[in-house]
Amino acid sequence: MTQTAIELAKVSLTLGSGASKVHVLKEVDLNVGAGETAGIVGPSGSGKSTLLMVIAGLETVDTGLVTIAGQTLQGKSEDEIAAFRGQNIGIVFQSFHLIPNMTALENVAVPLELAGRANPFDRATAELEAMGLGERLTHYPGELSGGEQQRVAIARALAPEPKILIADEPTGNLDQTTGHQITDILFAKADERAMTLLLVTHDPSLAARCGRQIAMRSGRIETEAGPLAVSA
Repeated sequence: MTQTAIELAKVSLTLGSGASKVHVLKEVDLNVGAGETAGIVGPSGSGKSTLLMVIAGLETVDTGLVTIAGQTLQGKSEDEIAAFRGQNIGIVFQSFHLIPNMTALENVAVPLELAGRANPFDRATAELEAMGLGERLTHYPGELSGGEQQRVAIARALAPEPKILIADEPTGNLDQTTGHQITDILFAKADERAMTLLLVTHDPSLAARCGRQIAMRSGRIETEAGPLAVSA
């Protein structure tokens, strides 16, 4: 039996208040197996990115249970969730989110250093070299192409050796060729490290590479297709 990496049970989340109140997630049930690749698709505003933020512990749900890597996030403090996320979840964003006044090496190493990891700069160097950025260690984000910046972001996400990698539109700011290169890296690393890969995308070809496609609409999981699919 496949071990569960991500489990959501009747998860609901409302954002805003008064007239601007929006029910972003509505009783979402989801199970993603360890080592599985799953793509979340759906129209803008369907709750895809919010679902990722809930899984990462960056949004607190109103009702329901969120269990990641065997641990339920409810009842944990913000500091405990942050520490748990740093150990178990890597995150890649569409907009890279690199610190502009830090070099590529510092962008990867400093989070490791702050988390108390051993040999942070050695580990960061190894990850960046694995991304083909060995000659770019001392370059700042503004001196890198979009594809290079996203590879730095992926190296930063992978450096703590997480069990789960989540990516929100990882190719959204890249041209088609560069986007395919980044996609190849994500799937290769997930396979190489037996990580669970969960990504949000508007790109049907990217979603099709996943073992399962999860379609969302209006805050609910509408359909699922592929191995290990469970009814929501």
